[in-house]
Amino acid sequence: ESATAFGCLVSDMWLGEFDYVSPEAFHSIFGKRYPAFSKGTQHDAQEFLICVLDDLHEAFKEVRAQLCQERRSCAVGASTRSSSGTSIITNLFEGELTYDIMCLTCKALSNRPENFTVLSLPIPSSRVCSLQDCLECFFQPDTLTQNNQIHCYCCGGNRDATLRASITMAPPIIIFHLKRFAWQDRHRKKLSTTVCYPISDLDLSPYIPASCCSTEYSLCAVVNHAGDMDYGHYTAFCKHSVTKHWYSFDDAQVTKIPDSAVQADTAYLLFY
Repeated sequence: ESATAFGCLVSDMWLGEFDYVSPEAFHSIFGKRYPAFSKGTQHDAQEFLICVLDDLHEAFKEVRAQLCQERRSCAVGASTRSSSGTSIITNLFEGELTYDIMCLTCKALSNRPENFTVLSLPIPSSRVCSLQDCLECFFQPDTLTQNNQIHCYCCGGNRDATLRASITMAPPIIIFHLKRFAWQDRHRKKLSTTVCYPISDLDLSPYIPASCCSTEYSLCAVVNHAGDMDYGHYTAFCKHSVTKHWYSFDDAQVTKIPDSAVQADTAYLLFY
């Protein structure tokens, strides 16, 4: 299955016996399981990433449930409570957003939690901006009016309201998707905006309630997209967890790069 093929791929990468490792076996098995990502067609890296994470989560969740069942069957008087829907994938990548909603008529406050694995950030400029600018745009309060009104159960009826999001559970690895593909004048186009992002000391405290969880992150990987709407080429920058050196992955070309080269105008996915 795809999870086993992925494990073999990661194992081959860490063995270090080859100059590069092809993901052909994993991609072939994954493409059979998910025909939308089969060979010969263009795909979006963010959509592919979410699908891979979901697939691995389901596989590891099943293994964890089986192990829990085996342990329960061997334990005298063990609880029969079912295994939770968690896995190493959710433990590493899943966070929680909470949307605080306030009725503008009676000021009643409610909240709605929502899990996430990737935060898709709008790009508020056409030329140059920072990752913090993107975060500010994502987390800025919004007013719900007209067709977006809420039904307030305190004062009754549909009411205007304010909506504010915050991170109430930050994952150990947080993934940002820069929304470079946007609609402009009824046409979808790619934004070539330069987004400046820090390699270290990314402070998320403005978006995380006090004393909730860790607020500082360091960059560990970048997925780049060069090209336009209908064609393109993906590359990646990854930081070695032991040596702390950065490497560029471009098909069969794997090269060591300086920290200064990690900032790229083609950045599409950021892993912190």
